[in-house]
Amino acid sequence: MLKDLHPASDEPTAQTAGPIHPETRIGHVHLKVSDLDRSLRFYCGVLGFEMTQRFDSRTAFVSTNNYHHLIGLNTRDSLGGSAPAPNTTGLYHIAILYSTRATLADALRRLMNANVPVDQVIHHGVSEAVYVRDPDGIALELCWDLPKHQWPRTANGDLNATAMPLNPSELLKED
Repeated sequence: MLKDLHPASDEPTAQTAGPIHPETRIGHVHLKVSDLDRSLRFYCGVLGFEMTQRFDSRTAFVSTNNYHHLIGLNTRDSLGGSAPAPNTTGLYHIAILYSTRATLADALRRLMNANVPVDQVIHHGVSEAVYVRDPDGIALELCWDLPKHQWPRTANGDLNATAMPLNPSELLKED
């Protein structure tokens, strides 16, 4: 019985089994949106994802490179709904990882050409990121990771990520 798998306390217990397998990754996210067609225009029309499947008037999958889906979009419990109120728990943002700095620059150009407001452009030391919100106010971090050998480290070798403003025009110089 699943109930037997949970500790008696409501508090999480310390992990003692060791780290998760290093090849584990996030497979996809599934978003509740208020207007499926509007979301498809943003994710496919602006960002350039491809629709891999549309089930009905309430659910669609989008992706890249013939993968079944990276992002699920649905209105099953959210048709006509509003974004979560500030100061509530939930999703902070979704990071969409681009393969090169040039493809991140292309994403910024796409946003600008579609007149989508960009919240900020940041250099994190380990990555460069463009922060934007989708039509439902869901925060997206469009990012590119620098090569690991360029990641900033402290004197003792710990990661030393930052959050410094990045001039968008510098990113747009990429072809």
